[in-house]
Amino acid sequence: MRGSNYETTKKESQKLFLKYDQQHMIDKFQLQHDDDFLYIEFVARRYRIDRHSGNVEWKEETCLWHEAGFEEVLSIFDVLCYSRDGCRLSGNYCGISNVKGANLAAAPGNDMFAPAARSFDHHTAQLSAACEALGGTKSEVGDVSYLLPVFPFLSIRLQFWESDDEFPPQLKFMWDENILQFMHFETTFYVTGHVIERLLELVSGRLWGYSKDCVNLQTDVR
Repeated sequence: MRGSNYETTKKESQKLFLKYDQQHMIDKFQLQHDDDFLYIEFVARRYRIDRHSGNVEWKEETCLWHEAGFEEVLSIFDVLCYSRDGCRLSGNYCGISNVKGANLAAAPGNDMFAPAARSFDHHTAQLSAACEALGGTKSEVGDVSYLLPVFPFLSIRLQFWESDDEFPPQLKFMWDENILQFMHFETTFYVTGHVIERLLELVSGRLWGYSKDCVNLQTDVR
Protein backbone atom coordinates (compact mmCIF):
# COMPACT_ATOMS: atom_id res chain seq x y z
CA MET A 1 0.00 0.00 0.00
CA ARG A 2 2.83 2.39 0.89
CA GLY A 3 4.48 1.92 -2.49
CA SER A 4 1.13 2.41 -4.21
CA ASN A 5 0.56 5.70 -2.36
CA TYR A 6 3.99 6.95 -3.38
CA GLU A 7 3.33 6.05 -7.01
CA THR A 8 -0.04 7.81 -6.93
CA THR A 9 1.53 10.95 -5.50
CA LYS A 10 4.25 10.85 -8.14
CA LYS A 11 1.72 10.56 -10.96
CA GLU A 12 -0.33 13.43 -9.55
CA SER A 13 2.75 15.63 -9.30
CA GLN A 14 3.57 14.92 -12.96
CA LYS A 15 0.13 16.13 -14.00
CA LEU A 16 0.45 19.20 -11.79
CA PHE A 17 3.85 20.02 -13.32
CA LEU A 18 2.21 20.52 -16.71
CA LYS A 19 0.20 23.46 -15.34
CA TYR A 20 3.35 25.51 -14.65
CA ASP A 21 5.19 27.87 -16.97
CA GLN A 22 8.03 25.81 -18.38
CA GLN A 23 9.69 28.77 -20.05
CA HIS A 24 9.91 30.44 -16.66
CA MET A 25 11.71 27.35 -15.30
CA ILE A 26 14.10 27.37 -18.26
CA ASP A 27 14.96 31.02 -17.77
CA LYS A 28 15.19 30.80 -13.99
CA PHE A 29 17.59 27.84 -13.83
CA GLN A 30 19.18 28.04 -17.29
CA LEU A 31 17.86 24.57 -18.18
CA GLN A 32 18.86 22.76 -21.33
CA HIS A 33 15.76 21.96 -23.33
CA ASP A 34 14.27 21.00 -26.66
CA ASP A 35 10.71 20.69 -27.93
CA ASP A 36 10.08 17.48 -26.00
CA PHE A 37 12.19 17.61 -22.83
CA LEU A 38 13.65 19.76 -20.08
CA TYR A 39 17.02 18.55 -18.78
CA ILE A 40 18.48 18.94 -15.30
CA GLU A 41 21.31 17.44 -13.24
CA PHE A 42 20.32 15.98 -9.87
CA VAL A 43 22.79 14.22 -7.53
CA ALA A 44 25.28 13.53 -10.33
CA ARG A 45 22.75 12.12 -12.78
CA ARG A 46 21.17 13.64 -15.85
CA TYR A 47 17.38 13.77 -15.85
CA ARG A 48 14.86 14.65 -18.51
CA ILE A 49 11.27 15.78 -18.00
CA ASP A 50 8.78 15.08 -20.74
CA ARG A 51 7.22 18.46 -21.51
CA HIS A 52 3.96 16.84 -22.63
CA SER A 53 3.39 14.15 -19.98
CA GLY A 54 5.50 15.25 -17.00
CA ASN A 55 7.26 11.88 -16.91
CA VAL A 56 10.76 12.04 -15.41
CA GLU A 57 13.65 9.74 -16.36
CA TRP A 58 17.34 9.50 -15.50
CA LYS A 59 20.19 8.47 -17.76
CA GLU A 60 22.72 5.80 -16.83
CA GLU A 61 26.23 5.42 -18.19
CA THR A 62 25.09 3.03 -20.93
CA CYS A 63 22.84 5.85 -22.21
CA LEU A 64 19.65 4.00 -21.27
CA TRP A 65 16.88 6.04 -19.66
CA HIS A 66 15.07 4.81 -16.54
CA GLU A 67 11.92 6.02 -14.81
CA ALA A 68 12.73 8.22 -11.83
CA GLY A 69 11.49 7.34 -8.36
CA PHE A 70 9.28 9.22 -5.91
CA GLU A 71 12.06 11.11 -4.07
CA GLU A 72 13.70 12.21 -7.31
CA VAL A 73 10.49 13.41 -8.96
CA LEU A 74 9.20 15.30 -5.92
CA SER A 75 12.59 16.93 -5.30
CA ILE A 76 13.02 18.09 -8.89
CA PHE A 77 9.45 19.33 -9.28
CA ASP A 78 9.48 21.19 -5.98
CA VAL A 79 12.51 23.23 -7.01
CA LEU A 80 11.30 23.89 -10.55
CA CYS A 81 7.68 24.71 -9.67
CA TYR A 82 7.71 26.21 -6.18
CA SER A 83 11.05 27.96 -5.66
CA ARG A 84 10.71 31.67 -5.09
CA ASP A 85 11.46 34.15 -7.81
CA GLY A 86 14.77 35.73 -6.95
CA CYS A 87 15.81 32.81 -4.73
CA ARG A 88 19.41 33.24 -3.58
CA LEU A 89 21.83 31.12 -1.56
CA SER A 90 23.58 32.75 1.38
CA GLY A 91 26.71 30.58 1.44
CA ASN A 92 26.14 29.90 5.15
CA TYR A 93 25.45 26.27 6.09
CA CYS A 94 23.55 24.99 9.12
CA GLY A 95 21.42 22.08 10.29
CA ILE A 96 17.95 21.86 8.75
CA SER A 97 16.34 22.89 12.05
CA ASN A 98 18.21 26.20 11.91
CA VAL A 99 17.54 27.29 8.33
CA LYS A 100 15.55 30.48 7.87
CA GLY A 101 11.81 29.83 8.13
CA ALA A 102 12.15 26.25 9.44
CA ASN A 103 9.19 24.72 11.23
CA LEU A 104 10.86 23.53 14.42
CA ALA A 105 7.83 21.43 15.34
CA ALA A 106 8.48 19.29 12.25
CA ALA A 107 12.24 19.00 12.78
CA PRO A 108 13.55 15.40 12.84
CA GLY A 109 15.16 13.65 15.79
CA ASN A 110 18.91 13.39 16.11
CA ASP A 111 18.88 9.72 15.12
CA MET A 112 17.20 10.18 11.71
CA PHE A 113 20.38 9.23 9.83
CA ALA A 114 21.60 6.64 12.35
CA PRO A 115 20.93 3.59 10.12
CA ALA A 116 22.94 5.12 7.25
CA ALA A 117 25.70 6.14 9.67
CA ARG A 118 25.98 2.52 10.83
CA SER A 119 26.31 1.38 7.21
CA PHE A 120 29.13 3.87 6.58
CA ASP A 121 30.92 3.19 9.88
CA HIS A 122 34.55 2.08 9.43
CA HIS A 123 34.26 2.54 5.66
CA THR A 124 35.50 6.13 5.46
CA ALA A 125 37.70 5.51 2.43
CA GLN A 126 34.77 4.09 0.48
CA LEU A 127 32.47 6.89 1.64
CA SER A 128 35.02 9.52 0.60
CA ALA A 129 35.36 7.88 -2.81
CA ALA A 130 31.57 7.80 -3.17
CA CYS A 131 31.30 11.51 -2.32
CA GLU A 132 33.93 12.31 -4.92
CA ALA A 133 32.10 10.18 -7.49
CA LEU A 134 29.06 12.40 -6.89
CA GLY A 135 31.17 15.47 -7.63
CA GLY A 136 31.82 16.36 -4.01
CA THR A 137 34.47 18.82 -2.89
CA LYS A 138 36.39 17.89 0.25
CA SER A 139 35.55 20.01 3.27
CA GLU A 140 36.43 20.15 6.95
CA VAL A 141 34.78 19.00 10.19
CA GLY A 142 34.34 15.25 10.57
CA ASP A 143 36.15 12.08 9.55
CA VAL A 144 34.50 12.49 6.14
CA SER A 145 33.25 15.89 5.02
CA TYR A 146 32.21 16.96 1.52
CA LEU A 147 30.22 19.66 -0.18
CA LEU A 148 27.94 17.68 -2.50
CA PRO A 149 26.18 19.21 -5.51
CA VAL A 150 22.47 18.36 -5.47
CA PHE A 151 21.63 20.57 -8.43
CA PRO A 152 24.19 22.57 -10.43
CA PHE A 153 23.05 25.64 -8.49
CA LEU A 154 22.62 24.08 -5.03
CA SER A 155 24.80 21.94 -2.75
CA ILE A 156 24.60 20.36 0.71
CA ARG A 157 27.41 19.59 3.15
CA LEU A 158 27.85 16.03 4.44
CA GLN A 159 29.66 15.46 7.73
CA PHE A 160 30.41 11.98 9.08
CA TRP A 161 32.15 10.78 12.23
CA GLU A 162 33.13 7.15 12.86
CA SER A 163 32.14 5.41 16.06
CA ASP A 164 34.53 4.96 18.97
CA ASP A 165 34.37 3.39 22.42
CA GLU A 166 32.09 6.15 23.71
CA PHE A 167 30.01 7.39 20.78
CA PRO A 168 28.07 5.81 17.88
CA PRO A 169 28.75 6.90 14.30
CA GLN A 170 27.16 10.19 13.34
CA LEU A 171 25.98 11.48 9.96
CA LYS A 172 24.89 15.09 9.41
CA PHE A 173 23.69 17.11 6.46
CA MET A 174 24.12 20.89 6.49
CA TRP A 175 21.97 23.13 4.30
CA ASP A 176 22.32 26.66 3.05
CA GLU A 177 20.32 28.80 5.46
CA ASN A 178 18.19 30.06 2.54
CA ILE A 179 17.24 26.58 1.31
CA LEU A 180 13.53 27.19 1.93
CA GLN A 181 13.62 29.76 -0.86
CA PHE A 182 14.27 26.80 -3.18
CA MET A 183 12.14 23.97 -1.75
CA HIS A 184 9.66 23.09 0.96
CA PHE A 185 10.94 21.96 4.36
CA GLU A 186 9.64 18.41 3.77
CA THR A 187 11.43 18.17 0.43
CA THR A 188 14.83 18.46 2.10
CA PHE A 189 14.23 14.97 3.49
CA TYR A 190 13.46 13.58 0.04
CA VAL A 191 16.74 15.06 -1.16
CA THR A 192 18.83 13.66 1.70
CA GLY A 193 17.09 10.31 1.31
CA HIS A 194 18.11 10.17 -2.32
CA VAL A 195 21.66 11.34 -1.59
CA ILE A 196 22.01 8.54 0.98
CA GLU A 197 20.63 6.03 -1.52
CA ARG A 198 23.19 7.10 -4.13
CA LEU A 199 26.03 6.94 -1.61
CA LEU A 200 24.99 3.47 -0.48
CA GLU A 201 24.99 2.29 -4.10
CA LEU A 202 28.54 3.51 -4.55
CA VAL A 203 29.85 2.37 -1.15
CA SER A 204 28.35 -1.11 -1.53
CA GLY A 205 29.93 -1.45 -4.96
CA ARG A 206 33.34 -0.50 -3.60
CA LEU A 207 33.04 -2.90 -0.67
CA TRP A 208 31.98 -6.01 -2.54
CA GLY A 209 32.22 -5.26 -6.22
CA TYR A 210 28.47 -5.20 -6.75
CA SER A 211 27.03 -3.60 -9.86
CA LYS A 212 25.41 -0.20 -9.32
CA ASP A 213 21.98 -1.84 -9.59
CA CYS A 214 22.63 -4.20 -6.65
CA VAL A 215 22.19 -2.17 -3.47
CA ASN A 216 22.22 -4.51 -0.48
CA LEU A 217 23.23 -1.85 2.02
CA GLN A 218 20.20 0.25 1.12
CA THR A 219 17.93 -1.89 3.27
CA ASP A 220 19.67 -0.48 6.35
CA VAL A 221 18.20 2.98 5.87
CA ARG A 222 14.61 2.10 5.03
